[in-house]
This record gives sequence, structure tokens and C-alpha cells, in this order.
Amino acid sequence: MKKRIALALGMIMMILMLGACGTDPTTVDYNGKSYDDLQADMDNSVSMIQGLTDLFTQNNLNPEELPDGLADQLIQAYGVTEEQIAASAKWQDILDEFGELKSVEDTTFTVTKSGKTLTTDETLKFEKKDVNFEVVYDYYSMDITGISVDPIYTLGEKMSKAGINTLISMGIVFLVLILISLLIACFNIFPYLEKKKEQKKLAVSSVSGKPEQETEPAAAGAGSAPQTDDTELIAVIAAAIAASTGTSTSDFVVRSINRR
Repeated sequence: MKKRIALALGMIMMILMLGACGTDPTTVDYNGKSYDDLQADMDNSVSMIQGLTDLFTQNNLNPEELPDGLADQLIQAYGVTEEQIAASAKWQDILDEFGELKSVEDTTFTVTKSGKTLTTDETLKFEKKDVNFEVVYDYYSMDITGISVDPIYTLGEKMSKAGINTLISMGIVFLVLILISLLIACFNIFPYLEKKKEQKKLAVSSVSGKPEQETEPAAAGAGSAPQTDDTELIAVIAAAIAASTGTSTSDFVVRSINRR
């Protein structure tokens, strides 16, 4: 029984999905707006952004850095939106790179609903490139939340850009590896520098006479042996004299010994 219920629900879901896929978008009501209304709004946005771009260019203004209050005046006086003002900066970049707008391909207009978002797209033909113009709405309020103007690249152009990005990335990686190798090689220089420093110290000390000073204790040690021998000899002579004279060694002093 449970299997039959699950199978029936699955069939119903498939039917609903097929029905939704087969719905003509031009007949759908998009929260109070029809397909034609959305397309008219799209064309109006294109015209509005064109006018704003001309206005900003003539007055040497940057849409991203407008004087205080100017944006509010434009919104109140001409009914433009903040998104249209922001999109005019991108529009100017498109004009500089791809030339003037030639035509609007109304046949490419599409509407896509996903959750709380409604998106409309249309292809604009500039002198050098086709551009995708996209307007995003909040579905429940139907307020514009974003506008984008992006060039449409062919598969070959995308592959070319991907290849260039790959080469740049690999070049950066190899450059970093080379720098790391050079840094590691630099560590081998430190022992060599230390060795040269020690050799320099030895050379300076030999010139200043320090090695001769180091030999003085050895010379002093060599002279201490005869001194020790003389002391023992004096003691022996003193004992011999005392024995022969019958006196004590404390009664006389041996002051010197002359060797022949």
C-alpha cells in the first residue's frame, strides 16, 4: 500500500513538473507584472542607464563618487534607481571597450524565477561585442535589487582566457619556488662568511704580535727548570759545607754559584 502511495505521489510530481516546463512564460503573472511589463522595464532600464552615462560623461562625474545629494536628486526628479546609477559605471566601461550600442535583441529576452528572486536577461549588441544585460528583482516586492552588464564571450575566448590565467598562475608558482630555492642557497653562505671572519681575525692577531705573547709562557716555563736545579744544588752544597765545618746550614748563606 505504501509503495502504491509513493508511486502515485511521484507520478503527480512528474506531471506538475512537466506542466510547469511547458508553461508559456509570456502568459505567466509575475507577482502583478506580465512578461511584456518586465520586458518594458528592461528596455526602460537600458534607456535610463544610457542617459545617466551621457550625463555623467558630459559633466565629468564618476557614478561611484557622486557629490552629496546628487544621487537623491536624480532618484526623486527622474525616477532612476540606485542600481541604475551603479550600473552606469559598468556601462561606461563597456562603451570604452566595445563601442556604442547598436541594437537590442528583444527575441533574447528571458524571465527566470528562483525562490525569492526573479531575473530578466536580454542581449545587447554593441559594435564589437554582444553584452548580456541582466536585471534582478525581489519577487515579493518586485523592486530591482541588482543590474549587471557583462560581455558574452565565445567558448574559444573563454578557453583562451583560462589558458592565460593558467600560465600566469603557473608562472607565479615557479617564481615563488625559485625565490625559495635562492633563499635556501643563501643559508650556505653563512658558514663561509663565518670562516672568512675567523681567518681575518687570525691574520690581524699575527700582525699585532699576539702569537709571540702566547709563546712567552712557554719560554718562561723553559727557564724555570734551571732555576729549580740551582736551588737543589745550593741545598746540597750548603749541606756539604755544614758537614765539613761542623756547623749548621743556618750559620751561613750561599749567595751565588759560578758555573765553569
